[in-house]
Amino acid sequence: MTGETHENRTIFRITGADRVKFLDNLVTNNVKPGGIAYAALQTPQGKYIADFFMVDTGDALLIDVDSDLAQTLGQRLTMYKLRADVQIEPTELFALRGRKDMPEGAFPDPRHAALGWRLYSDTPGDAPTTDWEALRVELNVPASGAELTPDTFILEAGFDRLNGVDFKKGCFVGQEVTARMKHKTELRKGFVTVAVDGEAEPGTEITTDDGKPAGMLHTRAGDRAIAYLRFDRAERPMTAGDATVTWTR
Repeated sequence: MTGETHENRTIFRITGADRVKFLDNLVTNNVKPGGIAYAALQTPQGKYIADFFMVDTGDALLIDVDSDLAQTLGQRLTMYKLRADVQIEPTELFALRGRKDMPEGAFPDPRHAALGWRLYSDTPGDAPTTDWEALRVELNVPASGAELTPDTFILEAGFDRLNGVDFKKGCFVGQEVTARMKHKTELRKGFVTVAVDGEAEPGTEITTDDGKPAGMLHTRAGDRAIAYLRFDRAERPMTAGDATVTWTR
């Protein structure tokens, strides 16, 4: 089978005449006809619930989500369904991905070209050999559980940069807060890629050279890591544990 299995993914199938309108009214991006889109579901207060891919197969929509978030997402979507002509059910499909020669039926990863493509199959793919975690860190692509939590605002996680939010679409849950952060305020905090020289584990607090808290170290891959930083303090020399931390932008 072409492609590597993206482990710990759940694929929902959504059918019914109202399926596209249903999702478009809830999530941060529009369904792309015949294609794939990256989106999130938020609370009314603009906080993260889950991020996922939406795939239009013509007669149905597929939702590709981290399995740890599948139950929560399924419950939320069911809660919003009300009288809409929508059916939501889990499938046995596998999510496959790769970076070379996109096969027939695959979709380019909408977050970043370097992330390659995604394919949905009845059978699993190859065991992963690509260091997807290092690639994610290099490209500053936050992930659920590691960086994305119920306290996350999606713009601080770069969803606009990752094509995960459409500010020209109609209403979606949490839109007012997200739009205000986009148009009326300047982001003061967010996830960035940093260089790390020395020993420091994920979860280590980052401080400035004068002892002020500057953020938190998250996923690390070699001498790079994703960190949540206060931008007004990130220009100063920073440390995390015994390591020197430098914003690599």
